[in-house]
Amino acid sequence: MRTKRRMSNNRTNRSPARGARQFATTHWSVVLAAGKSSSPHQKQALETLCQSYWLPLYTYLRRRGCDSHQAEDYTQGFFAHILRKHDLQSADPKWGKFRTFLLVRLKTFLSDERDRSGAKRRGGGRKTLSLDFQNAEGQYALEPADQMSPEALFEKSWALTVLERTVDRLETEMAGKNKQQLFEHLKVYLTAEKDVIPYRDMATELEMTEGSVRVAVHRLRRRYRELLRDEIAQTVASEDQIDEEMGHLFAALAR
Repeated sequence: MRTKRRMSNNRTNRSPARGARQFATTHWSVVLAAGKSSSPHQKQALETLCQSYWLPLYTYLRRRGCDSHQAEDYTQGFFAHILRKHDLQSADPKWGKFRTFLLVRLKTFLSDERDRSGAKRRGGGRKTLSLDFQNAEGQYALEPADQMSPEALFEKSWALTVLERTVDRLETEMAGKNKQQLFEHLKVYLTAEKDVIPYRDMATELEMTEGSVRVAVHRLRRRYRELLRDEIAQTVASEDQIDEEMGHLFAALAR
């Protein structure tokens, strides 16, 4: 239920990613383009990475004990730091998961910054990204106040972000085919059991046959799986890691 609510939240943070995804077709292509100042896609790549990972980093910081203002400040400051220091140039696909690289860099950043104080030192007194931190805090509040570690919460937030971006891409495709209304009705079947709304009831609402609804849901789910695999593929080092990463994603969601 929580996953479903997260997907239905304010979509402001996801819109820049739509155009940015169009050039990303190979493993780690976004990361590698973001690390090269000579790349014509660097700006898009940086926007994609920031929009993909700022919320998991924010939730990690909150679970580490930062209050909302500190987490916002550190998130902005971290991105300013890696852009200023060109840290992405040292990212290497042979290391495997990009999010692991990013979390290690964040921990190092926090260790260094705890010897300093003030927002000016951390964020440089400027907003690196236009991010909806108010919405982020609302999403963080949905997480139970249990003993989940900051690392585990980071993984769960990453998994939810991947699903959210996948749904966003699928919606964009459907809208491009003039099937926005169909998507709005059928998207419930992507994140819930198939009988959450009986097919016969949906068929009546859409003025379709029950068989046509079943076929449409089957196609929607198939395309959703394809886009999810593609989303995963962008930040793993090789094809054979995709299935492993998919398993990791669903395990993170089950926590």
